[in-house]
Amino acid sequence: MTKMKEVYKCEVCGNIVEVLHTGVGVLICCGKPMVKQDEKTQDQGMEKHVPVISKEEDKVVVKIGDVPHPMEEKHFIEWIELTIDGVSRKKFLSAGDEPRAEFCACGTKLSARTYCNVHGLWKSA
Repeated sequence: MTKMKEVYKCEVCGNIVEVLHTGVGVLICCGKPMVKQDEKTQDQGMEKHVPVISKEEDKVVVKIGDVPHPMEEKHFIEWIELTIDGVSRKKFLSAGDEPRAEFCACGTKLSARTYCNVHGLWKSA
């Protein structure tokens, strides 16, 4: 059974889907079940993936890692999502972009997720 906001990836073609409505079926792509991407909250190894959230005046800034994540053609952050009081916003990135996003927002309950094309889904602690 799927749950809201879960992220799944096709191991064959690389398609990625986010669940917007829960269901009891299995997500299939290229004839195979898609793989659920678990949210990781602690960095492993040298590269940093955990989103870091800060407030600056009337905006919220999300940076990827306390040391910036590489943004190379074969290894980069695909998107950054910020959830403020239950409302989500996403910024999509490409290789060469800075691994950060700014969101104009006010709120009290903040969380962020990010997706690395090599290392998968990450969530702020």
